[in-house]
Amino acid sequence: MTPAEDGLPQPRRRFAVAAILVSIVITVLDTAMINVALPAIGRDLGVNPASVIWLTNGYQVVVVATLISFASLAEILGFRRVFLGGMVVYVVASLGCALAPSFPLLVLARVVQGLGASAVMALTAGLVRYTYPSRQLGRAIGLNAMTVAISAAAGPTIGSAILALGPWPWLFAVNVPLGIAGIVIGALTLPQTPRARRRFDWAAAGLAALAFGLIFLGADLLLTAPLAGLAGVAAGLVAAVALVRRDLATPTPLLPLDLLRLPAVAVAVAASVCAFTAWSLTFVSLPFHFIANGHDQLETGLLMTPWPLALAVAAPLAGRLSDRMPTALLCMLGGGVLSVALLALVLLPGGSPMPVLAVAVAVAGAGFGFFMTPNNRTMLSAAPMARSGGAGGMQATARLTGQTLGTTLVAIAFQLGGGPKLALAAGVGFALAAAGFSMMRGRLK
Repeated sequence: MTPAEDGLPQPRRRFAVAAILVSIVITVLDTAMINVALPAIGRDLGVNPASVIWLTNGYQVVVVATLISFASLAEILGFRRVFLGGMVVYVVASLGCALAPSFPLLVLARVVQGLGASAVMALTAGLVRYTYPSRQLGRAIGLNAMTVAISAAAGPTIGSAILALGPWPWLFAVNVPLGIAGIVIGALTLPQTPRARRRFDWAAAGLAALAFGLIFLGADLLLTAPLAGLAGVAAGLVAAVALVRRDLATPTPLLPLDLLRLPAVAVAVAASVCAFTAWSLTFVSLPFHFIANGHDQLETGLLMTPWPLALAVAAPLAGRLSDRMPTALLCMLGGGVLSVALLALVLLPGGSPMPVLAVAVAVAGAGFGFFMTPNNRTMLSAAPMARSGGAGGMQATARLTGQTLGTTLVAIAFQLGGGPKLALAAGVGFALAAAGFSMMRGRLK
């Protein structure tokens, strides 16, 4: 094992970790802040709400469509090169968003920003594996999860504060100095990784973009434009079948089918999709649930805050424990606690005191943190070191798949008349499924 494969020495490791964490902070904060600013952007540019939402949708489609391809490209060109290239694209596109004079140009800059974010997201997990010693991998993943949780919790507040002081372009402009700092530190300290001796499969990358992009778009359109949504999903599935058939003929496919043949990895991916579906079902429906039970916007925001705060505490703790204990056990515990907490939110009377509801939300966040960190550790550590890019891309794709599925199911629950309670009940089922898959992994091991 080379020094890079067994982690970086100190103090270089601290600076490399700082570069990775900066990339997490700017991408997570950006998404949270832009969601807050959508009404202001639409008003200033004279765009209706149905159109302005494409600032979020266009970005997400590009990310989900290219994650796997960037992960494969990084195994060929080197993680550091692709990661830093993604950071440069992200910073330049952020500046373009801040300076965009019209809505079409803003959407175009946002799409390019999604390309940079995709390259960064696809490689964060793999870079962590080369930066930390293997015995500290769980601790590293826990630190990343804590950073995501804190950034997500702070994003709306920071975005609102920036909008109170200046115009919405400032939300994009703040990425520029932070991103430049991350690029400079990363260029000096991030590890050099081995390069695979194979060519990049452009045809497979095109099929992957069509498959993931069309399925994501189709799912988003199912309720507002059913025929277009069904057509998008169907076309995406056709592209997915073509991609699988192409990749089955190669020993190192762009779609990490070789990793999915490893039982521990396959079960961890299935569990991750279930857990993030439960997360999305909860986070989208819970504000409606609280407001329907008489809580105002301020109280609803306060009731949502304990989840990321508890996650920020639980994730690093679970990461440290996963370096010493069976990850299947921790994941079963986390999924079980999450399901119990969501069930409590379904069953609690509408007039329950706020502290009681806040405790239930905090317990759910802690359960999710105890599941997520050990599960991600399994996905990374079970894959061969040379396939860390594929494992990291698969991890990010599983997360986005679960989030997309959860959002779609919330819309269906509302369409069926069940509202937020039906969505939360579905979240209980998916959390139990995540715990069940984790139990299966323990038996396999």
